[in-house]
Amino acid sequence: MKKKDEKKIICWWSGGITSSVACKLAIDLYGLENCKVIFIDTKNEHEDTYRFLKDCEKWYEKEIEVITSNNYDSIQEVWRKHKSLNVATGAICSSHLKRKVREDWQKENDYDFQIFGFEFESKEFNRAKGLKLNHSKAKAIFPLLMFGYNKEDCLDIVRKAKIKIPIMYKIGFQNNNCFGTGCVQGGIGYWQKMKTDFPEKFEAMAKMEHELTELKKKPVTMLKDQSKNGGLVFLRKHKDYPQIKEISQMKGHKVKPLKDCNGYCGIDILNEQNETEQEINFDNGENYQTSLF
Repeated sequence: MKKKDEKKIICWWSGGITSSVACKLAIDLYGLENCKVIFIDTKNEHEDTYRFLKDCEKWYEKEIEVITSNNYDSIQEVWRKHKSLNVATGAICSSHLKRKVREDWQKENDYDFQIFGFEFESKEFNRAKGLKLNHSKAKAIFPLLMFGYNKEDCLDIVRKAKIKIPIMYKIGFQNNNCFGTGCVQGGIGYWQKMKTDFPEKFEAMAKMEHELTELKKKPVTMLKDQSKNGGLVFLRKHKDYPQIKEISQMKGHKVKPLKDCNGYCGIDILNEQNETEQEINFDNGENYQTSLF
């Protein structure tokens, strides 16, 4: 039987800066013995993420439990099965490799509250409100909102703990998600940078877009052009769809900040789409739905 002041707090660690600080705050607030820290591994992360995980374990003085999908061996398998990269509810890979994994875990385990790393930034306020209003079973707590910490604050906290910042941030990306292939929700600036800095990853994703297009018999892209009459954007031109632009025809974009990916990185419930989301080809023709919790 639990003591009166004991709580089961689930802290979702995504490999990003904000979630790492949110987990530490939860441990400080609710006690080490009451918190379980969990990482949902897509098997598609930068190798430095696992170094960062070990450093965070030392910081927390607690092991981070790692769980992963039992249904897929790779992110490419998800894309090929569903003939898709993004759908109206978000990235298909995030839905299956993170959201579904978390849902399955929650069905088999008890918890009093769950910790999410929503940072103190205007777009995140509605995101948190939407989660509380529409997914009350999550019993969500947002430590960064409680303390008023944004991403820069979190970076400072991690540095003061003498932990090396994940390499993805240091080389100019604004998130630490899915570096193995590159993030399908990165936006135009992200993929322009991938083309310059990691051309082999860019070419592999360009081939994947074309492969999925052949399988689906309609264009499958990650990106779209928000200018007048812009439309979809391939990473590389497709011979069967010459009217669709490729990314080299787009003007330069900045690499935009992304949300920490923990299976809820799709379109926000209450917010209007931000700039990065407007650049993403969410395929509204897909009849794919899954609840967040």
